[in-house]
Amino acid sequence: MQRKRNAKIVTTLGPASSDAATIRALFEAGADVFRLNFSHGTHADHRARLEAIRLVEHEVGRPIGVLLDLQGPKLRVGTFAQGAVTLTEGASFQLDLDRDRPGDLTRVSMPHPEIFDALMKGTDLLLDDGRIRLRVDEIRPGAVTTRVIAGGSLSDRKGVNVPGVVLPISALTAKDRADLDFGLSLGIDWIALSFVQRPEDMAEIKGIVAGRAGIIAKLEKPAAIATLEAIVTESDAVMVARGDLGVEMPPEQVPAIQKRIVRACRKAGKPVIVATQMLESMITAPVPTRAEASDVATAIYDGADAVMLSAESASGRYPVQAVRMMDRIIAQTEGDPFYREALATLQSPCHRDKADAIGAAVRHVAGLLQVVATVAYTSSGHSALRVARERPQGPILGITPRLATARQLALAWGIHAVAIGDVADVTEMTELACETACKVGLGGRGDTIVIAAGMPFGTSGTTNLLRIATIP
Repeated sequence: MQRKRNAKIVTTLGPASSDAATIRALFEAGADVFRLNFSHGTHADHRARLEAIRLVEHEVGRPIGVLLDLQGPKLRVGTFAQGAVTLTEGASFQLDLDRDRPGDLTRVSMPHPEIFDALMKGTDLLLDDGRIRLRVDEIRPGAVTTRVIAGGSLSDRKGVNVPGVVLPISALTAKDRADLDFGLSLGIDWIALSFVQRPEDMAEIKGIVAGRAGIIAKLEKPAAIATLEAIVTESDAVMVARGDLGVEMPPEQVPAIQKRIVRACRKAGKPVIVATQMLESMITAPVPTRAEASDVATAIYDGADAVMLSAESASGRYPVQAVRMMDRIIAQTEGDPFYREALATLQSPCHRDKADAIGAAVRHVAGLLQVVATVAYTSSGHSALRVARERPQGPILGITPRLATARQLALAWGIHAVAIGDVADVTEMTELACETACKVGLGGRGDTIVIAAGMPFGTSGTTNLLRIATIP
């Protein structure tokens, strides 16, 4: 089953979409990668969902990617004696480490000493997804006195955000480490790390994963934007997590940040996912708003590799319809003549290395000869990703001897991945490329394809070969 579009769809599974029949319907509607959100559900729940995905994968005969999304640190206030209080603007309110004493109108516990270590006078704290804003007036050992800048009702265990401050905590909690071990034991394809603040966060998880899965940096903290290029370098892919970004920075800044992240990823040749609230109204309605459709289209015009559904598919009333709608929006956008112009305008200069030189040459040949397909023969996925970076005309056929690589490539722009046995030489590779292009319906006798590969075969990061072939 070949998609008639280039950008991919990441679909979150949850209570509304966990059985094999629904997962198959979601795949047939357009889902390319399924997200398992470890902020919710048990290990048993996620194991069952993964088993259902692999069953569907076997039935349809197409590699399907699976993304494990780690919860990350959750910073929260404690509980209140009456369950909730109403904070008024200008009032004084204390946050402290006394978790055993219920909160009231004057104070509440915030059992996170790492936050206190990072606070300074004048620091703002956002509570309950930014609905309440406090400003630090005084710092004492184990407590801070704040002034209410924006008030409202505050209830038990609401979240705390500290924008503009790098907190001295690891992005990996004890829960995350257990979830990570569990996911790796199941053969998960992608791991998304939450709460990324600095490149060192990515280096830490890469050391643990050790190449067993691709690593995605979820950019949801303003601190991460200050070292964006370094984080992209340390990552295998990036997710623009607009929900928390919109809490910790003014909403009007998020669109520009989104574009900056997408451009940085395109320049590096790393897949980038735009996520959160893309078709939010379809949680309860069978159609999106016009603004939501435009939001998805904007991400596609910018050249994002994938767009993501969260609650729309996990807990909404119309999960399959939401995927189908996203598929239609992508296809319509990519059919616009301006789409190719937009991609060309945003094309980044190549790096001065063999892989990017081959990728640029492939794009030029594909446009000049009007080839029916670009074929990337790849073991690790590197050759296919370098070709995808160039956004060539026509579909990209990613041929790999590794099923794990084919599953990971399900996330990347334009790549139709096929897992087939290894090859011994260039002649065998060319024959396999022609045969596979015919088999998947990308070409026929007399058609031209262009092939990118790395030699020696099976060695990662050696993209150094371009071959033009005519299908016999």
